[in-house]
Amino acid sequence: MGGEPFLQTRGAGAYAYGPDGRRYLDYLMAYGPLLLGHAHPALSTGLDALAARGMVFGSTAPDEVRLAERIRGHLPSMERIRFASTGSEAVMSAIRVARAFSGRDAILKFAGNYHGHFDLALLDAGASAHTRSARHSGIPPAVTGDLIVARFNDLGTVDAALDSAAGRLAAIVVEPVVGNMGLVLPVAGFLQGLQQRARACGALLIFDEIITWLRLGLGGAQELLGVRPDLTTVGKILGGGAPLAAFGGRADVMAVLAPDGPCFTGGTHAGNPFGVALALRTLDWLEAHPEAYRAMELRAQRLAAGIRVELARLALDYAVVQLASIVDFKFRPGPPTRDYGDAMRADARAFAAYYHGMRERGVLLAPSQNEVMFLSTEHGDADIEATIMAIGATLDGLRRQGTV
Repeated sequence: MGGEPFLQTRGAGAYAYGPDGRRYLDYLMAYGPLLLGHAHPALSTGLDALAARGMVFGSTAPDEVRLAERIRGHLPSMERIRFASTGSEAVMSAIRVARAFSGRDAILKFAGNYHGHFDLALLDAGASAHTRSARHSGIPPAVTGDLIVARFNDLGTVDAALDSAAGRLAAIVVEPVVGNMGLVLPVAGFLQGLQQRARACGALLIFDEIITWLRLGLGGAQELLGVRPDLTTVGKILGGGAPLAAFGGRADVMAVLAPDGPCFTGGTHAGNPFGVALALRTLDWLEAHPEAYRAMELRAQRLAAGIRVELARLALDYAVVQLASIVDFKFRPGPPTRDYGDAMRADARAFAAYYHGMRERGVLLAPSQNEVMFLSTEHGDADIEATIMAIGATLDGLRRQGTV
């Protein structure tokens, strides 16, 4: 983006605060985890009592088992579950399990999807990775030999890959709804096609729901879209702001894990009791307030509609995409993004100017055109109206500068 990075000293509800005390409307929301906003009372009160029990055990705690059972209640595909600390660890572990179960090495992923910062995940990744050259990004060439990158929403590229790699494919890993090259929805039949192809060649289908679980509802993208994967990874919102993630899936697949099987994953902080306690509080609140999802969606729809009005006023043919509490548009004329090629054709210079213009007007966005706007339960109607006004004023400024 250029310029000075944003420094944040605290957060409250829908707002982030800088070192000078200035308040910003926050649509970064820590890249998605803060569904309940900053420092929600349901999560931030009584923390001394949680810490007094101990910050890390090294042993399984009853709350950990209880949380796993509750996750399985919402995501029945996760018949067995292991906890991790981060989304990167969860996806890396799910891939290892898939390889151990299948006895194969190759992994098929999609350009513009983001699955963490481990070697296999980074090539052609979305978010802020921009990893085009493995050698210059610290990724050994041997890693890429077992990686196949296809085009999202294009089963033809999947079929072309399977023509040569079906016999050695361990898994297909995908964001069912992509949140890392903008907000990109799967076209009809795409995810079902992946499931059919994985089954046909004896590979597993892994859904990366690090962003989408709880953001799209208690059943995640898999319930919304009606596709049951073999393995799933979850995180971000799960920990309510604390580092916590999980992976899981079919019982027979997860049986390869140690101590019963030969495949090891682990971590000192996996299933951390403090993070687990916050995860239980997060589920308690969301289960008790199902109406919150509809309220967030209505505000997201209002924001998307307002952005469309401002774009139309300036004759800018940019598609605005909205799903649940996520809103996105790109500085690229034409229909909504379908794949990474579309995303990369967006005007990065215009977005950088837009980012700084919005920040000057007190609205904090993610500093990457591949990211999206996340709403929380704490964003109110007045916040939405203020945001639309800031967008209009910023776009007017860019037009005067000749940027758009």
